[in-house]
Amino acid sequence: MILTNIEVIPGKRVVRHLGLVQGSTVRAKNVGRDIMASLKNIVGGELKGYTELLNEAREEATERMVRQAQVAGANAILNVRFSTSSITQGAAELFAYGTAVVVE
Repeated sequence: MILTNIEVIPGKRVVRHLGLVQGSTVRAKNVGRDIMASLKNIVGGELKGYTELLNEAREEATERMVRQAQVAGANAILNVRFSTSSITQGAAELFAYGTAVVVE
């Protein structure tokens, strides 16, 4: 499966447009990450626990989007985008979406 955030794939031609595909996951913070984040707020620096959490969420949302595209018969997803939104205090959704196509 080819994934790209641009509208065309150089050297490929879109032969079939299959529509929007998407994947999402909702993740909540945990106590261990919150404690480490609180300490980092005092001294500064990257909140690695949250970085890992978001990376895992992005991977899961992307995998779900790819599965939906495969079921539709796509071999590529164009214009891939990511979005995040707060669901409730301490939980956020990571949403991946793009356009499923067949290229040759």
